[in-house]
Amino acid sequence: MATTAELLRANLHQVFGRDAALRRPAIEASFAAEATFTDPEHATQGWDGIEQTAAAFLDAAPADFVFVEDGPIYTGTGSGALPWAFGPAGAPVVHGIDIITVRDGKIVALNTLVHQ
Repeated sequence: MATTAELLRANLHQVFGRDAALRRPAIEASFAAEATFTDPEHATQGWDGIEQTAAAFLDAAPADFVFVEDGPIYTGTGSGALPWAFGPAGAPVVHGIDIITVRDGKIVALNTLVHQ
């Protein structure tokens, strides 16, 4: 069973990573089938919705933009948070934080907050 920190990293680096072949297996390994994902612009539910959201977001971004960890991971009982940055390597243009709720070793809710 994955730790909360491992789930946070899998989401950032595989689900929202540039290797599309890793995306669906990472989603199914890390998220409950009915998981929700909410960011400042919309919300979705389930593996298909999460996969489509990640793909659409990355397809719309410049090819050299990547997510990187931007601070320590925080974990608690059934929850965790990971600060991130997004943009060209070494020159991020957006900062945010992913907050997850975990049940039975899977993410059941992912909330993304963006620095304004």
